Amino acid sequence: MHDRSVVLGLARWRAAFLIAFFLLLLGRLAIAASLSPFGDEAFYWQESRHLAWGYSDLPPLTAWLIRLGESVAGHGLLGMRWPFLLLGSALPWLVVAFARQAFDARAGWQAGLLCLALPLAGSLGVLALPDVPLTVASMLALWAVLRAMEGDRSSDWLMLGGALAMCWLTHYRAVMPMLAGLLLFVLTPRGRQQWRRGGFWLAMAVAALGLIPLLISNWQQRGAGVAFQVVERNPWRFHADALIQPLEQAVACTPLLYLLLLWAAYRSWRRRGDGAPWDVIAMVSLCFIVIYFVLGLFADELRFRAHWPLPGYLPLLGVLPVLLRSRLQIRWVRWFAYGAVALAIAGQLGALAYLSLAASEDGSRALASMKAFPARFVGWRESGAAARELLQEHSAILVADNFMLAAEIDFQLNGATPVYALDSPVNAKHGRAPQLAIWHRDEASLREAHAGMPMLLAVDETSLRVRERSDWLGTLCQRIEEPQPLRRLDLFDGRKRVAFYAGRVPAPAGVQPSVAREDCSIWRLASAAYAR
Repeated sequence: MHDRSVVLGLARWRAAFLIAFFLLLLGRLAIAASLSPFGDEAFYWQESRHLAWGYSDLPPLTAWLIRLGESVAGHGLLGMRWPFLLLGSALPWLVVAFARQAFDARAGWQAGLLCLALPLAGSLGVLALPDVPLTVASMLALWAVLRAMEGDRSSDWLMLGGALAMCWLTHYRAVMPMLAGLLLFVLTPRGRQQWRRGGFWLAMAVAALGLIPLLISNWQQRGAGVAFQVVERNPWRFHADALIQPLEQAVACTPLLYLLLLWAAYRSWRRRGDGAPWDVIAMVSLCFIVIYFVLGLFADELRFRAHWPLPGYLPLLGVLPVLLRSRLQIRWVRWFAYGAVALAIAGQLGALAYLSLAASEDGSRALASMKAFPARFVGWRESGAAARELLQEHSAILVADNFMLAAEIDFQLNGATPVYALDSPVNAKHGRAPQLAIWHRDEASLREAHAGMPMLLAVDETSLRVRERSDWLGTLCQRIEEPQPLRRLDLFDGRKRVAFYAGRVPAPAGVQPSVAREDCSIWRLASAAYAR
């Protein structure tokens, strides 16, 4: 009877996981097929049109996956995103496999359900972003190292090496799973035993292969990628506002589940001396959680980073069901756990609902009325349509005032015409200025190749912060000769503003006279629009 109840219990957990997985997959599929790409995502699409060993912002895998997606399914949102949707869908299965390996089948299916509920993990793959293959590869490496340390099989060591190589091919943050592994193999007794195994060195050799494209691209670009990721994007000075990171993580994970994850990390650390699997879970999870928190106090303070510690939470999802089994008889623990799961599910559904609303004009208006305007996802279809119509009326060189708008219009036009980008501060802030120069799509290349030719300029008046916006708009009359307004898109009550101007490409920099901001018609028209 006991064996029969165990089997029935496993069947129920497995059925619950499969139902939740497929329902979530359908929702993510619908969003991926309808949500407009935002600037970074569209730029990765542009990179896929210029296959290379690497780029000024990233190693090559993201661009390679987008190229694969569109080669199979054609140009479009789903064509670009389906490889990432497929990879993101593999993540909960990896969590299941890890928890089954570490504990038992019941913990595996329960961990998989928690992964589906965790907003950061369950929505992974909706967008074509490097965090998708990076997170999946990190989890695959964790599963592989657990298996390899226990069985010392060559196949597991090869899987570990391949997963780490995939990390290096995806992002410079691959240094974190490498650092977590190094701490595991240096600070734990079982880890130190691995240095004498040939499989360990085989894994490291395979992982090193993933560095080859990164090294080649940085050599070709004179270290632009390393310079941006390590130096330019990070102030490397303490900023106290980053102390709010735990609150950001609590919101990203949902508060009650976040507290449970921290408790699981603490309990794993206390049991690290028990060996497998506690030593692996403790070292890897706390490395991601603690080191990213410390780095956040000194590193990039401008970009979204709540997703960085996600690989550290995933193994803890396998620990939680095991730690809670003996405690669910306590009433307050049981209700806290149930509340955490319910809140996580609500958070996941809320995140998907937000993206679903952002995918439609009516939904975006509703979000705007709730002060949750999805600025990164709206206005691009209208901008692309306007650019297409104006190009039919005016034969001209198409130029955008920043790389994001250029990439979005390029995506909407499917690369039908070259789109140049002016030297906006946004380009340097996101590490894209060197790449535009390599493609000869920057402002200097525009002037050198097309000086005096007709020019169609698209200006995203909302791309910069308010304190930076006026100065940038005031320089645009030096970047287009004789600008004439053609069309203005004031979308969502002015929250998104894109203006189009006809003119001519100026001569190379330094030749044309400067224009005072107050005398610039582009600045005046933008100021008048905001004054209304």
